[in-house]
Amino acid sequence: MNIEVKKKTKHKNPISRLFAKVVLKLIGWKVDFKIPEEKKFLLISEPHTSNWDLPLMLIISIVIGRQLNWAAKDNLFKGLHGKYLRWLGGIPVNRRSRTKFTDQIIEIFNKSEKLIFVIAPSGTRSFTEFWKSGFYHIANGAKIPIAFGFLDYGNKVGGIKPGFLPSGNMEEDFKLIRKFYDGMKGKIPENFGPIRFQESKEKDS
Repeated sequence: MNIEVKKKTKHKNPISRLFAKVVLKLIGWKVDFKIPEEKKFLLISEPHTSNWDLPLMLIISIVIGRQLNWAAKDNLFKGLHGKYLRWLGGIPVNRRSRTKFTDQIIEIFNKSEKLIFVIAPSGTRSFTEFWKSGFYHIANGAKIPIAFGFLDYGNKVGGIKPGFLPSGNMEEDFKLIRKFYDGMKGKIPENFGPIRFQESKEKDS
């Protein structure tokens, strides 16, 4: 798997930020945020239940004034569309490679002075009974904090909040995650499943 991160626009252009604020106002959304003090962190983006989540989160990132990086399949990064995705913060991922995705992202964090990498741990817009644990292993391996990115369609509020540094105890750390997202609704509420990793699901069965 080959992953490349290029320098991106930092979304601090006043015209872009003004435009993003106008868009959010027109659709009735508000931004609530407190940026973590750390220069590098992994950002959870949940609830993730709709194709609208990505553009909405990107608009919010412009209002906040922070560049977000996220991964997508490399076959999407072709031609002008590929350049546009890179400008938005996209990182092309070759999942045909044998190199683990988590190891590659850990390496990127280790080589970067500043990086906000976004992952939707649910891994799908459809209902799922458990989250993928890759995001946790990335943060734990890179020794960087996990922050909370959220899109609460119930209250039409989105943003970023400080989270925690992984302790290595996933059961306990997932309690912090569940507490933060408790009561939040995705665009399609029934698609937002329980917040737990697969091992804990097996213990419950």
